[in-house]
Amino acid sequence: MLRYLNQCSRGRGAWLLMAIIAFALEMVALYFQHVMMLKPCVLCIYERCALWGVVAAGLVGAVAPKTPLRLVAIAIWIYSAYEGLRLAYQHTMIQLHPNPFVTCDFAARFPSWLPLDKWLPGMFVASGDCAENHWSFLSFSMPQWLIVIFAAFLVVGVLVLIAQPFKPKRRDLFSRY
Repeated sequence: MLRYLNQCSRGRGAWLLMAIIAFALEMVALYFQHVMMLKPCVLCIYERCALWGVVAAGLVGAVAPKTPLRLVAIAIWIYSAYEGLRLAYQHTMIQLHPNPFVTCDFAARFPSWLPLDKWLPGMFVASGDCAENHWSFLSFSMPQWLIVIFAAFLVVGVLVLIAQPFKPKRRDLFSRY
């Protein structure tokens, strides 16, 4: 399996698939916000940023999958998945155990060199409350689903990182097994 993951990480297809999946999840988030009129909270916005990190990792990996740039993409992938998992867990705990002393911020805090809320307000401006749960599917709330999604991204990312030293087997027509 590790050899297969190494082989996949050296091709563009797997990287593009990961970027497409994360981008599709971003589009679902925008559908929830602009069509279903669900207001995103600050943690939702931060979770979106983590998903954009996974998209970026997929695009970086697809640019040059056979070069050391692949390792940079894996690092971005694992970091984004970890941060997304951490944020989704924090969001879930706020929803499951509401406490007036544990709340999220009123507005997202972006660095001055990357003011996403000013550049793309339709995507990165928070207007909801983190403790409110307006949507669920199969009895899981949105942050609980994000725990599953980010955990899957993280597990696969760590496995791909572990697989990097394992070189794919060379298959020769006349060699023995």
